[in-house]
Amino acid sequence: MSEANNIPLLDCPKDYLIGDASGKVMNEYGRFPCKIKCGVYALMVRGEAKATINITDYEFHQNDLLLLEPGSFLLIHQFSEDALVYYVLFSSSFLEKNTFSTHMSLTSMQMTNPILHLPDDIASVAKHVVDTLVEASNCQPSQLGPNKMLHIFNLLQTSFAELTRELLHTDTRPMDRKNEIYQEYNQLVMKHYHEWHHVSQYAEAMHLTLPHLSSTIKQASDKTAGDLITDAILTDAKAQLRLTTLQIKEIAISLGFENVAFFNRFFKSHTGLTPKAYRMAVL
Repeated sequence: MSEANNIPLLDCPKDYLIGDASGKVMNEYGRFPCKIKCGVYALMVRGEAKATINITDYEFHQNDLLLLEPGSFLLIHQFSEDALVYYVLFSSSFLEKNTFSTHMSLTSMQMTNPILHLPDDIASVAKHVVDTLVEASNCQPSQLGPNKMLHIFNLLQTSFAELTRELLHTDTRPMDRKNEIYQEYNQLVMKHYHEWHHVSQYAEAMHLTLPHLSSTIKQASDKTAGDLITDAILTDAKAQLRLTTLQIKEIAISLGFENVAFFNRFFKSHTGLTPKAYRMAVL
């Protein structure tokens, strides 16, 4: 796919989209956080990248396979100039029409492990599969359609799940309790940040004392538990301010702020700008 057909980071304009994007194209999306509405499978063919998914920072290297579920926040920090990414995207409407086997599976797999590092032979096969799909999609008429893409989607899900089990099985070390707590906390934050703004609410839900949760998150992430809540709220707020026409009061309410003045103070204290000034700056 040519670079003129840039990878859409919000949703697909049709049921599916298959192609590639260079590091230069991907860096164009790095200025602001975006909320993903589609399901994304992406293979790092070459190069390196850094990005934040939801509230976790990741580094990507050659042969890394990424799964992004709908509703994920993505903030691209940097792609190397030589980077090349292959992608297969499934639109939100495609996923909604096939909810019996899609969205829940995507969510489950991403929660388990959103990134897999593939051995060279498996990565070569994956690249060949995407090349074949691109060729089939570009045929006139296209050799792919909704029914075939549903089978392909299910095949991708099954393959990702099996690869997760096979590749992670080689590491027999059990996850320590610290990282278990960190992962559980991250998942709860992404689920409840728009209503729970205090670490104590998460500690109660996790049946942990507040000091124990706070110290564990600090050890696991080098951030405070409160920082992660703040990161989630700010990421959502910035995405809404940039990508929607909602009034600031509506955005504040959607994020659990009953008082818009308090939301304004919160946003400015962390960004240096009021929500209104931020919106004007990014439009």
